[in-house]
Amino acid sequence: MAYVDGFLLAVPTANKQKFLEHARTGDSVFIEFGALRVLECWGDDVPHGQQTDFFRAVQARDDETVVFSWIEWPDKATRDAGMQKMMDDPRMDPAHNPMPFDGKRLIYGGFVPLLELQA
Repeated sequence: MAYVDGFLLAVPTANKQKFLEHARTGDSVFIEFGALRVLECWGDDVPHGQQTDFFRAVQARDDETVVFSWIEWPDKATRDAGMQKMMDDPRMDPAHNPMPFDGKRLIYGGFVPLLELQA
């Protein structure tokens, strides 16, 4: 069964190109290690809520854009093995591929799909 890792983060809007370069490097490694698909989505129509919202979740500042990303894996075992390889891969060392955002405000988690509809 498929498995999905989801990510929510705040990226300084001025760092959009740096984020894209960072993602291209890291996301290609995810694919190399078994991911089926990686999507990086730059916030475009993200409303501010009255009680909670994406901005509050990552403590986004006025000069930041919310990014919503996910990685699709064929199954959890492939994901677990791929993530371990990522942790050990020197290409993912922040000294070689620094994060252009505050990683302390990154929210992530693994999810088992419950329903999938396709056109």
